[in-house]
Amino acid sequence: MKTYKENDTVIYTNSEGKHFDTFVIFDTDLKTGLTHINHYNLKVTNAQLELHPRSLTGNPMPLADPLSFLLFNKLKEKYSHIDMKKQAKVLHAEIKDARLAKAS
Repeated sequence: MKTYKENDTVIYTNSEGKHFDTFVIFDTDLKTGLTHINHYNLKVTNAQLELHPRSLTGNPMPLADPLSFLLFNKLKEKYSHIDMKKQAKVLHAEIKDARLAKAS
């Protein structure tokens, strides 16, 4: 399985065959094999991604100015916060289920 790292510039191919230049927000998840990309905040398979030629030539960041870099960091922080909230809900539900099972 090919993995992509954070900030890699990639070419995403959607189900209709259209290509989009985007970048990786988080690394490829080794458990699921999905890569979290910036294009519509999608998590996509390896088959839908190709490393952008700019990444191969040593220019991996698609962000040419400081404002874009700040926006990227804000997006990443937002998605991290959303993921933490989801994990907290799952953990809370698991603890609640475990307490109910003990009470029975």
